[in-house]
Amino acid sequence: MTIHFPFQNTYSALPANFFARVAPTPVAAPRLIKLNRPLAVQLGLDPDLLSTAEGAEILAGKRLPDGADPIAMAYAGHQFGHFVPQLGDGRAILLGEVIDKDGVRRDIQLKGSGPTPFSRRGDGRAALGPVLREYIVSEAMFALGIPTTRSLAAVVTGEPVMRETALPGAVLTRVAASHIRVGTFQFFAARGDTDGVRALADHVIARHYPGLKDATQPYHALLAGVVARQAALVARWLLVGFIHGVMNTDNSSISGETIDYGPCAFLDAYNPAQVFSSIDEMGRYAYANQPRIALWNLTRLAECLLPLFDGEQEKAIEQAQTILGEFPEKFTAAYQAGLRAKVGLFTARDGDEALIQDLLDAMAKNAADFTLTFRHLGEAASGDAADVRAQFTDPAAFDEWAGRWRARLALEQQTPAERKAAMGAVNPAFIPRNHRIEAVIAAAVNNDDYAPFEELLTVLAKPYEDQPQFADYADPPLPEQMVTQTFCGT
Repeated sequence: MTIHFPFQNTYSALPANFFARVAPTPVAAPRLIKLNRPLAVQLGLDPDLLSTAEGAEILAGKRLPDGADPIAMAYAGHQFGHFVPQLGDGRAILLGEVIDKDGVRRDIQLKGSGPTPFSRRGDGRAALGPVLREYIVSEAMFALGIPTTRSLAAVVTGEPVMRETALPGAVLTRVAASHIRVGTFQFFAARGDTDGVRALADHVIARHYPGLKDATQPYHALLAGVVARQAALVARWLLVGFIHGVMNTDNSSISGETIDYGPCAFLDAYNPAQVFSSIDEMGRYAYANQPRIALWNLTRLAECLLPLFDGEQEKAIEQAQTILGEFPEKFTAAYQAGLRAKVGLFTARDGDEALIQDLLDAMAKNAADFTLTFRHLGEAASGDAADVRAQFTDPAAFDEWAGRWRARLALEQQTPAERKAAMGAVNPAFIPRNHRIEAVIAAAVNNDDYAPFEELLTVLAKPYEDQPQFADYADPPLPEQMVTQTFCGT
């Protein structure tokens, strides 16, 4: 029996310094714990064959499928503002690329599949907990409608990995439009390799921005395209309360997808300064800082592209600054449009931004749950404000704001039922709350019990539906359940 992956690889055809050829390291006893069957079908793969013992061996890196051309990609990156000239895939191996049912080229990558030349003394492995976290959150982001890498499968290896203690080893099969990062461009720029930067830019244009190929200034247009996608992406993050946690340039995707879910988390109580990541001691990547950091990362990309802009550096810098200057407007437009939709406004009027900011300020002062406040606001728009008032330690703070909000709603044409339906379509009831993820991981790691994992995935697959049978999954954590720190999955 042969499991066929219809690989059509292009990245491994680039110059040899773009990657290292390396095969996954075989593991002892791979066991499939989750296969994303709909995604497998979308990729042109046979989920029944992938569910076999041979499929588990492929998804664990013990066996290579036909046509695979395994590589570890080279990249650099700014990590918490400090430049590291060589990072690269230290525990991930790209098996190859397939064209999915929609004609989109997708990478299939194994995370936790053993050491590579970029491992920097690491073991190249992954523990079960971080694999489950990435599977849960990436698939939740997909269901929320946010551009993201996907999770095709999770496999336990039958081997322990040593961290602070021995933990079950696992491999995640990650699917992405590509794994090209800002840090990939930095790898070549830091070496003065303008030919490498140009070859990478040409590859990115062909793969992600094909409409720019014949542009008068294709590299300027490429930067503008990445700026637009990142502005839209980070706006979407903020609108669902997502905190990436480690927005280094090597975690900033050129395709505009959310990538790398190490210490990520979602807000419970609204707090613009919220940080969960244990390594973000200075709050660099706090919730409200994410737009500013995205622009900082894009500026690093622009620096890499300067030699392709103009032979005269001052002109090149001026051109790059003009393009980067579009980020604040693009982000603000996407973010404010999203906020208006969240509070039930179908048109834009003067004063809307201040009105919505007043709500956010009241939420911050009253420890209101971010997700539930907006979800229950839809009921309040129809007259029942009990649940949304209950989110505020001082319900009068909501009442004061609600009077002005209802006066603004009266200027719109929609019926209460239309408004509630529209708000329900943008305000999720269910997010992957930190305490739920930790409970799932504990059950799997301590008891080899994946029933909580499966149930959480079921709930998160339909975040905008009420799902009365799973109503308690919408609840914020009790004080003793609160997770205050999340950790990188290295």
